[in-house]
Amino acid sequence: MTTVALFATCINDTMFPSTPKAVVKVLRRLGCDVDFPREQTCCGQIFTNTGYFDEATSSVQTYLRAFEKYDYVVGPSGSCIGAIRHQHPMLARRLLERGEISERVVDRIDQIAEKSYDFPEFLIDVLGVSDVGSYFPHRVTYHPTCHSLRITKVGDRPYQLLKAVRGLSLVDLPDADRCCGFGGTFSVKNPDVSTAMAADKARNVAATGAEYLVAGDNSCLMNISGVLDRTKAGIKPIHLAEILAHTEGDA
Repeated sequence: MTTVALFATCINDTMFPSTPKAVVKVLRRLGCDVDFPREQTCCGQIFTNTGYFDEATSSVQTYLRAFEKYDYVVGPSGSCIGAIRHQHPMLARRLLERGEISERVVDRIDQIAEKSYDFPEFLIDVLGVSDVGSYFPHRVTYHPTCHSLRITKVGDRPYQLLKAVRGLSLVDLPDADRCCGFGGTFSVKNPDVSTAMAADKARNVAATGAEYLVAGDNSCLMNISGVLDRTKAGIKPIHLAEILAHTEGDA
């Protein structure tokens, strides 16, 4: 049996707990043994993106302690997994240059980064499945979040998974690869630009006539759905994992 550690991520743990629960439901359905290391904390991305490298390094070391013993780490966020795979090794080398950790620890951080997967990557690349037994009889459109697309590089894996869901009608989203304007601290530092970008994205979502907007990052869904709510578009946000967890028995 494949042993998988769930990396819930901060935003899901505090605001969207149904998403990591859905990940566990799907993985167990597919025969995985899933554990939740309680030592896990934030990936440190917000610190790193803002230039607070020293403040981010404790997150790297905590991640290593929490997850190193597992075969795989799976998280429902292309953004956070992207940070682990790209920022953690960078921060580790910074600590090495300062003599605070050894090359052996850097190697261990590299290794845990390599076996950390965004949820759709793990399903397609490791488990080798695209049909996970889901049923979701609704019209949906998919927003490929920037970090999942450009950093984690999940490619078309979410589309493969959605197209295998029975009853689901997938509608193309105009300008799908354009940012929604969230970008973590970007939306705080550049609120006017961020608001305009979110409005453009929400307008394109509404044009699809979808019932649901699906994505692999709840942070982006939260940003876009805020505009959709204010404009009374009637389109509900949902994480990819929650669609995949849904079966005919849940209908």
